This record gives sequence, C-alpha cells and structure tokens, in this order.
Amino acid sequence: MKRFFISLLSLFFLLSCGGGKGAASNKATPPNTPKTPIISNVNSGYWQQHVDYKMEIDMDVNTYQYQGKQQLVYTNNSPDVLNKVFYHLYFNAFQPGSEMDVRSRTIADPDRRVEDRISKLKPNEIGYINVNSLKQNGTILKHETVGTVLEVELAKPIQPGEKVTFDMVFDAQVPVQIRRSGRNNKEGVALSMTQWYPKLAEYDFEGWHADPYIGREFHGVWGNFDVKLTIDKNYVVGGTGYLQGEPSVKGNKKTMHFKAPKVHDFTWAADPEYIHDTLQMENGPLLNFYYKKTLPEENLKFWKEFQPKAAALIKYYSEHVGKYPYKQYSVIQGGDGGMEYAMCTLITGERSFGSLVGVTAHEMAHTWFQFLLASNEAKHEWMDEGFTSYISDLAMNEVMETNKENPTAGAYRNYLYLAKSGKEQPLTTHADRYAYNQAYSISAYSKGEVFLAQLGYIIGEENLKKTIKKYFTDFSFKHPKPLDIVRTAERVSGLELDWYLIDFGQTTNTIDYGITSIEDKTITLERIGLMPMPIDLTVTYTDGTTQNYYIPLQMMRGEKPTTATLIKDWAWAYPTYTFNAEKSVKSVQIDPSGLMADINPENNTK
Repeated sequence: MKRFFISLLSLFFLLSCGGGKGAASNKATPPNTPKTPIISNVNSGYWQQHVDYKMEIDMDVNTYQYQGKQQLVYTNNSPDVLNKVFYHLYFNAFQPGSEMDVRSRTIADPDRRVEDRISKLKPNEIGYINVNSLKQNGTILKHETVGTVLEVELAKPIQPGEKVTFDMVFDAQVPVQIRRSGRNNKEGVALSMTQWYPKLAEYDFEGWHADPYIGREFHGVWGNFDVKLTIDKNYVVGGTGYLQGEPSVKGNKKTMHFKAPKVHDFTWAADPEYIHDTLQMENGPLLNFYYKKTLPEENLKFWKEFQPKAAALIKYYSEHVGKYPYKQYSVIQGGDGGMEYAMCTLITGERSFGSLVGVTAHEMAHTWFQFLLASNEAKHEWMDEGFTSYISDLAMNEVMETNKENPTAGAYRNYLYLAKSGKEQPLTTHADRYAYNQAYSISAYSKGEVFLAQLGYIIGEENLKKTIKKYFTDFSFKHPKPLDIVRTAERVSGLELDWYLIDFGQTTNTIDYGITSIEDKTITLERIGLMPMPIDLTVTYTDGTTQNYYIPLQMMRGEKPTTATLIKDWAWAYPTYTFNAEKSVKSVQIDPSGLMADINPENNTK
C-alpha cells in the first residue's frame, strides 16, 4: 500500500537502468488442450462471516472529534461456537508509544512519512477511538482496549448460524495526517477518513485475525454498510457508498445518508474546497473526481485531462479480470500517497499527468485484487500488491500507449536485486514481520507481480489470461488464498503446479539455469539454483537459421501450449540435461522472452 514504492522503483531502475514420459526428441507438437476438465464447484464447503453495519456519525470539523453510534448485526456462518469477538480500533495507532510508533522508530529503514512523527504528537493531535458502551442483544458486555484491538467478552456464545446484534456508542479523534488516515494532509485536505470506525475483526477457517495495526495491511468481513454522516454543511464529501436522496440540513450541519452493499470497508473524505466532477461511463459506473480548487493551475488541468484515462482503466480491468460490479467509483484527493478503498481511492493531487494516471491505475486495480478478490493481505500481501502491480502495468502499457514489449520488466529487476541482496524473506512472511521495509515492498509488489508474469511463462499466456478471469469468477466477493490462484491455473491448464507455489511462494529458493557446453549438435545445460522450471530455448545454427525448443519440467506432468520443438522432460533432481539439436549449433539462449526470473541471466547465453 503504497506509495513510497514509486520512488523505490525509480531507484532500482536507475541502479539496474510439463512433459509426458518418453517424449520423442526433436518432435514438433501442436498446442495442447487442457488435460483435466474445468471444475465449476470450487467453493464446496467454503464459508465466510457476514456483517451489517448501521452507523450514525456526528463530526465536529473544528475539533476533529466525532461521536458515533454503531449497530452491527453479525452472522456466524462458521461451524464454530464463538466465545469472544474482537474489533479493530485503528486510530489508536496514532499515539506516542503505540506499536506503530515504536516499530517505525526501531526498524532499520523506516517509512519516511512516519519515522518518529507519532512520538511527537500532542494530545489534541493524536488519534483515538474510545468505546463507551457495548451490548450484545441488549446485554452490556465487558471489553478492554489493548492498543488497536478491542477485546470483547461475550455475554452468551454465538452459535453456528446465529445472528447477534452489537450496539456500540463511541467517540473518536482524527489524528494529524501521518499514514493513510488523518486531518489536514500536506496538500491541505481536511479529512481523509480511512479505517476510522470500530471494525469487527475477521474470523475464518484459520480463526480470528485480530492483528494490531502497525502500518501495513488490512483484512475485513464482507457485508453491507448503512452510514448517516452529520458534518459541516459547507463540506463536500466523497467515498464509499451511494448517497440516499438529498442531504438534510439543520443549522450549520448537514446529514448525508450512504448505503454500500457487498463491501468489506467504508471510507470517506471531506473538504470545503473540493471540486466534484463526474463522468458517466457507457455500460459502466459513474466516475467521481474530488480535488481541491486550490491546486496549482497545472495540476487542476491534469485532474481534468486524466478523467478519460480513468474510464479507460476501468474498462481495461473489467475486460481483462472481470466486470466492475458497483454503480460508481471515486478518485479523491487526500491521504499521503495512494491507497485503495471500497469504491474509491485516495491519492495526493500535486502530481504530473503520468503520475496521476499511474497511481490511479494501481489503486483502481486494487478494486479487483483486494476489494473483490479479498485475500488476507496481512498474510498474503503479495496477492494484493503483486497481482495489482501486474494488471496495472499491463493496463498502463495499453492506456498510455507505451508499447513496452515486457511491461513487467521493472518488477523482474527489482526482484532480482532483492534475491541477491541477502535480505529476502519468503512470501509467507506476515506483512508486519519483514525485517526491512524495502524487503517488504519488493516482495509484495515486485515478487508478487513476477509470480503472475512467470506463471504465464509456465502455463502459456493465453492460459494465464483464462486463469485470471476464472479466478475472478470463482472467488470474487470471497477471501481467496494462494492455493486458490494455483489450483485455478491447474484447472485451466491441466498442469501440476504445486511445486511453483512451494518454491516461489513459500521459500527463497532461486532460479538459475546455465549452458555448460555446446559441441557441434550436442547441447548440455545445468540447473544451478534449487528452484525447478521448464525451459524455453532458442538455438542459432551455424547456417544462420534459428529453432525454438521447449524442455518440459517432468513434475508438471504436461506441457504448455507452444509452437516450439518439444523435447524430453527434465527431471528436477538431475543437475544437467543434454540433447542433440538438428544441425550444428552456433549459439544458445535460455528464456529469450525474459519471463523466467533467473537470477543470473549472464549464463543464459553461450
């Protein structure tokens, strides 16, 4: 999430600027068809919890404090009896001595937006959420605030299939803008209200996910929101949900009523100087743009000009992932960089045209990879950030007409830097537990992007396109896991891919293949790294002609569709592989596409 990463990518760019048994040698074969049928019922036995929020919020724009009433109807769809529940109180992170504060001051490479700023906040600048009362079906509950988590002792266990109603009264203060949420950001936006309410923690097949907020990622329960916001009548408000009728005005305040169906969060931003533009897409949502009229003239011009690009991005993602299901989407000036939320994104506004489009492309893509395919981004941050980076790079290549041969090349460069740095941790690392912010960012964004791009190398680009669409069809409005994207790819391609998730997603094993020798027609290759891969190979003959070869990985139990000459499988445990080409060989190149994340490309040609 996001946003010092753009400069990080720039730095790295400057630094760097399966086969069937007994396949007949040299036998050309047509593209294969899937070897296993597409299975439609992939969610058998799946369950997820459900929430219905009703909130009434009264905001004082002078003190940045607000009063809240929340009624939450919670449906326990799990097979388990629940004896306790937990709420996230994210604003409590913005207090001196919080875990977020201490972690920022002790990690080797702190986020420059945070550093020691939380430790210096005064009482009227901190954030907090105080829960004053909480009832379960009318019975008062005992509860304790522990940092950013509210621990609740239930009056009566919640049985499987049971609905309970929690009624809460709370008050809160909006912190000075430091990270994502806050008041009066560096561009003067009054209120960036993200992760601002007591939010019930997710409970799934792995149990509760009541993670403290240390500055990283989020996980939420699917449900419906009904929010009545009372605020100064001069403030323009944009965010999640559909406005229900005209605001009612009483004195100096107005009350706005929003409803948001089938989301797992609710966000809003407000400022008295917002310009509000709209663009109705044909066969698509209404796009809203909120930005301050006080922006420099050049930036105001960019905010007007990029609106058709935003529409083109929505269209691209709807065509290449799945149809956008809501009636509206909003791009809102606010926050501290760029960050995705339900039906909207908050981004800073003083940007070049290219940056405005690029950041919007990334944050908007999160609507698909996180807000519709709602993976647990605290545990699987690479599925969120990486898949988003992949599809947004492809979208930018088309929408901005940059025509790059490999739009994901930057992600490969970043990953190779990390893999050779000695600082890499497996993608199974919890988002909060990376030793370095840099290692987290490259792992989540770049290695996650390479995971998808390289999957296309393994199963074929057309199969990858089908995989992404089927993944969306099967798992949107759910909480998919890493295995789900891999099993989807298996169903589409007919190949065995568990090895790929294990090696690339659960270890720091690296790919390194090289060319040992060329002797007339005989070519010998070697596997140096621990991670297995199928091999694409281009051979240039002494007469100047070329021929493409494909060496299947035996443990894939099949081959990707290819027009290359198919030769015998390579079983992983064998460190070398020898075959005879058809004519005398001049040179050989492994992976001419550059889509295999080989950490030593220098030994890929000879």
